Amino acid sequence: MSNVTNVGSSAGAAIISSLGVGSGLNVTGIISQLMAVQNQPVNLLQNQEASTQTLVSNFGQLQNALSTFQTAMQGLTSASNYQSVTASVANSSVATVTASSSASAGTYSLQVNQLAQAQTLVTAGQATSTGAIGVGTISFNFGTISGGTATSGKYGTGTIFTNSGSAAKTVTIDSSNNSITGIAAAINAANIGVTASIVNDGSNTPYRLSLTSNNTGAANSMQISVSGDAALSSMLNQDPSGTQNLTETSAAQNAQFNLNGIAITSSTNTASNVISGVSLNLLSTNTTATTLSVNKNNAGATNAVNSFVSAYNTIASTIQQATAYDSSAKQAGPLQGQTSVLSIMSQMQQVLNQPIPGAPSAYSNLAQIGVSFQKDGTLSVDNTKLQAALTANPAAVSGMFASNGISNDSLISYTSSNTLTKPGSYAVNITRLAGQGSITGSAAAATTITAGVNDTLTLNLDGTTANVTLAAGTYTPASLATALQTAINTNNAFTASGASASVSQNAGVLSITSNSYGSKSIANVTGGNGQSDLLGSAAATVVAGVDVAGTINGALATGTGQTLVGATGDNSAGLTIKVIGGSVGARGSINYTQGYTNGLNTLMTSVLGKGGQIAAATAGYNATIKSMQATIANDQLLNQQVLANYQAEFSALDVTMAKLTSTSTYLTQQLAALAK
Repeated sequence: MSNVTNVGSSAGAAIISSLGVGSGLNVTGIISQLMAVQNQPVNLLQNQEASTQTLVSNFGQLQNALSTFQTAMQGLTSASNYQSVTASVANSSVATVTASSSASAGTYSLQVNQLAQAQTLVTAGQATSTGAIGVGTISFNFGTISGGTATSGKYGTGTIFTNSGSAAKTVTIDSSNNSITGIAAAINAANIGVTASIVNDGSNTPYRLSLTSNNTGAANSMQISVSGDAALSSMLNQDPSGTQNLTETSAAQNAQFNLNGIAITSSTNTASNVISGVSLNLLSTNTTATTLSVNKNNAGATNAVNSFVSAYNTIASTIQQATAYDSSAKQAGPLQGQTSVLSIMSQMQQVLNQPIPGAPSAYSNLAQIGVSFQKDGTLSVDNTKLQAALTANPAAVSGMFASNGISNDSLISYTSSNTLTKPGSYAVNITRLAGQGSITGSAAAATTITAGVNDTLTLNLDGTTANVTLAAGTYTPASLATALQTAINTNNAFTASGASASVSQNAGVLSITSNSYGSKSIANVTGGNGQSDLLGSAAATVVAGVDVAGTINGALATGTGQTLVGATGDNSAGLTIKVIGGSVGARGSINYTQGYTNGLNTLMTSVLGKGGQIAAATAGYNATIKSMQATIANDQLLNQQVLANYQAEFSALDVTMAKLTSTSTYLTQQLAALAK
């Protein structure tokens, strides 16, 4: 806003204050009054400009309020906000449990017979913790101990150690770390999955090295060998089926528990794949079974619906107060009479009064679930009616507020959608299920693995190629499959790329299958000294992964892995579903809805956009302000000229009147002299 001095006020008065001295005429007062009249249009425009500036500011405040409302709506567009599952264990000292929104309700009997634990081995005592012991290389293998029983920490005859398949982990001991303290530090620094500590037992040789596997489970037992000084070997060599120089104080073991009478083992005390969507954390054993309950909880949906109503009521009240007239205070709201603001409120109400496209008829409008308009334009919630609706059909209720897709095929699920997806019911037809890449040997695998002879495979897994090394030893077909799977899934290159595989055997013939699906799923052995021994001398059978294929709403969809995406140009465009199994052919339909939050969010995007009501109104008023400022500046320049003219004219008049007054005085004096 221009800041041009209003001529005729204090500055103008200062300029003309010396006028009228010669004539005695009140020229200052005359010019001030004339300029006051001259400045009235400027003053009027300045007042109008101030009012318009206030209006623009009020539109800015409304814009902020609408942006806050839109943010609240965006936070409620996900169906997960309306789906809540609670899980509990009656005897909380036995286990704790958590459940995701995908978990199914159910009640289970839980009995924990054994907790998973890590193996701990302890060396014989040493007289000092800093004295030199010996140098060499310590090798750690991890695997399963079977066939023997431990007595006083030592395994007896018939014990077998089966390597888990991962390569040996080594630690080098030299003159800088050859004390028991240095050995412990070197093992910990090597980060090989073993924690070393020193225990003082108070005896004459009190310092004992304690080694604990970092991982629980029977497959994480340790086999330790030393190449180097005899003293180092005699302290640390540990083979459960042979020389045992350490004492086992804690055996590696799996968790064993029964769920609804089904015996289950787990290498850890956390089981996340036993019940879909449920993670179980075992804490202690129990002799009497306890109850594990998974229940659908309406609290999440209730909170989300009430949050929706609260957000709407906040913005509705803001608009109503801004556009209302307080008759008692005889004061209008800052945006009263603004049709653009009233239009926003009308459009919001229109969105909420429309039925949800594609929704079941019993769940297509707010009133059906207990949400209704009040006389003042706000919403209220009948929680009794809402709870009844949530109990009857929670998925349909969530679909009234958030984007959601409901499939009538249990092996097909809604994943996501985008702004191109239109609400509706879309038929799904599958012409090809997704497949995994795999390779199957042509003959039974050799079960004796010799280092450097037949212990490596060069594997291309999902586009990443790496060498996989098996630990030397004699295996059964089942343990060989387990060892190879472990070696693959602990390989750094595959871990880094996110690739993994499953290995199985049938009559000794090995099969390696990628855990991914689709055209990028690959499992192929391209070399290695163990290729012929492990997969047979004849060509292995390689199967390429394939993407799922089919149609959504009759239009050819795009398949990637197990997901199908609706075709561009179709109403189902952007609709993404996951097909995890089943058969080819017609597979029912996906009922896709966009809830009220999506409708309001879309409306707010339009209202707050560059071409929306707020921007248009603000631009119009800013243009008016700019025009007023230009007019005011021009009028003020004109008034300066008028003031200058008045000053010149009255200055001349003052001089003339002063001369006349002087002449009058002279004549009076002369006439008086003549009379005498």
